[in-house]
Amino acid sequence: MRKHIAEPIKSKKDIQAIEHYLKEHNERDYVIWVLGLNSGLRVSDIVGLNVEDVVDKTHITIIERKTQKRKSFYINDKLKKVLNVFTKGRNLDEPLFLGVRGSRLNRSEVYRFIVKTCKFLGIKAKVSTHTMRRTFGYHHYKQYKDAVILQKIFNHSSQRITLMYIGVSQDEIDMSYKNFEL
Repeated sequence: MRKHIAEPIKSKKDIQAIEHYLKEHNERDYVIWVLGLNSGLRVSDIVGLNVEDVVDKTHITIIERKTQKRKSFYINDKLKKVLNVFTKGRNLDEPLFLGVRGSRLNRSEVYRFIVKTCKFLGIKAKVSTHTMRRTFGYHHYKQYKDAVILQKIFNHSSQRITLMYIGVSQDEIDMSYKNFEL
């Protein structure tokens, strides 16, 4: 049996509700959420970051765990502000995100907070650790309508894979044709 496929959270109202809830309840989880939504990184790469990877930087540069490819992305103003507060007074060589026992946070702990938060808020999307990455992609595409750049951001082999990954459905494609005239 196939596991459910994570969906992007398409409603900006739901995204803001999650952000507000996390900001009020858990600073670490809030920072992970903001980082995930503003970077499109996989959770394995997010939890692999150290404090030194984000402090006094204009870009975050990593070697992706899955692909072993170098990735560098600009830290936007919102993310920079959140990271500055979160890293103030921290040792540069420590993991950026610590788990309950003081060791590096793992994927399953991220999965649990995403599922728990969405359930608490009544958000019906099928969520997992991929939700932040897919949500980033969906809204990036909605804003810029550029599947090529998103394909490069995600290191996907085709635009079709990228569009499927971010949940651009046939209905949305049909609607774009319906409203298109030359």
